[in-house]
Amino acid sequence: MSYEVNDFETDVLDASADTPVLVDFWAPWCGPCQQLSPVLESLAEATDDWTLVKVNVDDHPSAAQEYGVRGIPAVKLFVEGDIEAEFAGVKPKPQLESWLDEHLPSEEKSRIEEAKEALEAGSHQEAEHLLWPVLEDNPDHDEAQVLMARALAFKDPNRAQVLAQEAEVADPTLRQMRDGVETIARLLELAEDPSALPENGVKDTYVAALDALADQDFDAALDQFIDVVRTDRNYDDDGARKACVALFTLLGEQHPVTQEHRRTFDMALY
Repeated sequence: MSYEVNDFETDVLDASADTPVLVDFWAPWCGPCQQLSPVLESLAEATDDWTLVKVNVDDHPSAAQEYGVRGIPAVKLFVEGDIEAEFAGVKPKPQLESWLDEHLPSEEKSRIEEAKEALEAGSHQEAEHLLWPVLEDNPDHDEAQVLMARALAFKDPNRAQVLAQEAEVADPTLRQMRDGVETIARLLELAEDPSALPENGVKDTYVAALDALADQDFDAALDQFIDVVRTDRNYDDDGARKACVALFTLLGEQHPVTQEHRRTFDMALY
C-alpha cells in the first residue's frame, strides 16, 4: 500500500477534517527514516482511527518548509487542518503507541474538555451528563473523578468527597480542585452541627457563612468568610481562607461571584 502524498492540501489538510492524519516527513537517503517508516506503516495498517501520509522532503520541499521541518524524520499529527502534536527522530513502537494514545482525539477526551468548559461556565449539571459515560467506561479515570467531584460538590458533597479521595492526581490544578471539594464537604458537614467550633467573637459570623454555603448563597458566604479572614484568620485552622479558596476553585475564575469577591479577598489577606 502506498502512503505517499499526492496533494498535501487534499491528502492532509482536507482529509484531517474527518480523520486525523499522521504525516511522516522523510527522504530515501535518511537512515533513521528507514527505521521509523515501517513501524508507522504497520501501525497505520492496524487502525481506522487515523491515516498515514508520507511526504518525501526532496520531492515536496515547500511543504517541509511551510511546516517547519528542520530535520528528518519529522512526524506531525494533523487534526481538522491543524498540527495537534509532533516529534522528530525515531521512537520505538511502544512509545509511538503511547504518543498516539495521548494525542489522538477521542470521544472520552472530547467529553472531558467539554466538561471542563461547562464547569468554568457554572453549568455543573451539564458537566455531570458529560462525565457519567466516561466514568461508566472507566471508573478509575482520575481526571474524570475529580471533575465529577467538582460538579457534585454542592449537590452531593459526600459522593463528591469519595470521588475526590479515590482520584490519584499529580496535576496541580486537579490537586487544588480535589482539595477544594474536600474543604467544601467538611464545611457543609460542619454547617449541620457547628457546636464543635470554638467560642469567640467571630463564631457567629463563621456559622452564618456556613449556613449561607449550605443554602448555596455563595455571595453571602464569601462576604462572611472574608469578614472572618480580616478579623481572625486563624479561626477554625484558617478555615475562612480555605473556604474562600475552595469556592473560587470550584466556581471557576470566570464565575461572576468569583470575580466580584476575588479582589476583596486578596486585600483581606494583607
